[in-house]
Formats: sequence, structure tokens, C-alpha cells
Amino acid sequence: MTEGTVHWAHRPGIPSDRGTVVTVGTFDGVHRGHWAVLQEIRRRAESTGRRSVLVTFDPHPLRIVRPEHAPPLLTTPVEKKEILAESGLDYAVFISFTQTLSRYEPRHFVEEILVGRLGVEELVIGYDHGFGKGRSGDAETLRAIGRELGFAVDVVPPIESEGHPVSSSRIRRAVQGARLREAMACLGRPYSCRGIVVRGDGRGKELGFPTANLKVSDAGKLIPPPGVYAVWGVLRSGTYKGALHLGPRPTFQGSPPSIELHLLDYDGDLYGEEVRVDFIEHLRAVRPFRTAAALVSRMREDVEAVRGILDAPRPG
Repeated sequence: MTEGTVHWAHRPGIPSDRGTVVTVGTFDGVHRGHWAVLQEIRRRAESTGRRSVLVTFDPHPLRIVRPEHAPPLLTTPVEKKEILAESGLDYAVFISFTQTLSRYEPRHFVEEILVGRLGVEELVIGYDHGFGKGRSGDAETLRAIGRELGFAVDVVPPIESEGHPVSSSRIRRAVQGARLREAMACLGRPYSCRGIVVRGDGRGKELGFPTANLKVSDAGKLIPPPGVYAVWGVLRSGTYKGALHLGPRPTFQGSPPSIELHLLDYDGDLYGEEVRVDFIEHLRAVRPFRTAAALVSRMREDVEAVRGILDAPRPG
């Protein structure tokens, strides 16, 4: 790579015959606050005949500039693309975030990328947006540059949930604390993760509760803390109620930690299939049982609790 240039993960092919309405940011989680920004640029683009463009980064900028402080991801790049596909935007541009890009001053970033590459005529950002070297650019910086280079800048106010602004860091704390309802309210959908079904030791089937053992491939993905959860399991064939065990298996000494999904009312072979798990509610902590029979009894209670939770009307 040549010093001073940006490598585009997917080189944009945006036609130059119309201007663009652009937003830019990390958009980890693509939560309700992000969604408000995306719908605003879509609305403005449709009303003015321009194209709507989102600019985002991979990897997360902190993984490059301060890796020891990089947060676990709410959405992997694949998940982010799938969510954005439902936004109605014309383009989503993923830029590889590098050391070179991290040294761009705000004006350099705007001139080369937003103006030079994307033809921005309107820029819409979230209320807490920062950009450029050391996040030294803010809304006022952008407005000053916009007046000089000929594009308008607007800021979308925060979206609140339970009296507090929605943000990626808030959602991250909620997931880490197993507060899945709070995370869902901020995201506008359940928090989820994906895994490939791999072979386990078959103990769940022996106990009468066959499980799919999941291997999450992206090491940077945020996983909720150990526990038993009420979840939805999303397969190619449909969506099923599920009870998920996440973490150690103290009843069986020597057994490694695992992510085991028991799908209610499902009978089939899932080996090798990718499964999405939508986390709905934390049921209980992981704890040891004196006997396998005691564990089975508690698993029956867990399954009934899952049915009660997932059969209930969803909030909102």
C-alpha cells in the first residue's frame, strides 16, 4: 500500500451523475440511534434525487490505534452487511481501517473520501460523532469544512430508551451484564450471535435433551456471560424456541466450556449448519448438580420457562 492512500475493502462504484447524501461511522450494532441516521439520509436522498451512502470501517478503528482498548463487536462485518441490506440505502461502503487512515486529519479525510470519492452534497451524522486523527473532528469542524467545500451538515439527535441515549457502549454493557431486554430495546431487535454446529460428546442426547454444539468463528464477537438463556434458534428451515447453555459444565468434571443449544420441538441433523441465536432472556446462572437426574429435572424446568417466555407477547 502506498503511504498516504486508503485501501478500500470494496472499491465504491458510485456513479458521478448525481450527488450523494452521506453518513460515516463505525456503526457497531446498527442500533436504533444508527437507524435514525440511516433513515434520515435515505429520506433526504429520495426527496432530492441524490444517492444515499453509508461509509463504515473494518476492522473497528480501535483495533488499529489502541488495540488494548478495542471493544468486542456487537456486529461482525457479515452481520452488519445483512442488517444494512434492509435499510433501503443505495450504497454501503466498507473501508479498510489502517494506520494510514488513522493519521488522516479531518480535512484530509473529507476532501479525499467524502468529496473526492463520494461526491457528498449533504452529510448527516449522529450527535456523538467524531472523526479524523484522534477523533479530532466534530460537528462544528465538519460544518466549517462543509461551508468551504460546498456541502451541508446536519446532526441527528440521540434516540433514547428508558430515559437514556442509545449507544453501542450502552448495549455492550447490557449484553455483558446479561440484561438482554435492555439490549433488545436499544437495538430494536434481539442481540444475536452465529455459530457452526460441531460434534460434541453427545451427553445432551443421553439425558433426553439433544443439543447443537455451536462454534462461534469470529473471535472478536461479544458473547453474553455464562448462563442458561431463553433464545430463538434461526435455521435454514425456520425459527425454533430454544434453551441455550453457555459456559462451563460443572456437573461433569473435565468437560470443557461449551455453547449448547437445545431446540424445542425440533428433530433433525444440524451438523455443519450455521445457526443464528437470538438472545431473549437470561434464565439462571450455571451451577453444578449432585447427580445427572437432578440436572435433568432442572433442565425440564428451564424448558418450561423458555416456553413461557417465548410464547408471551413480545414487548412493543
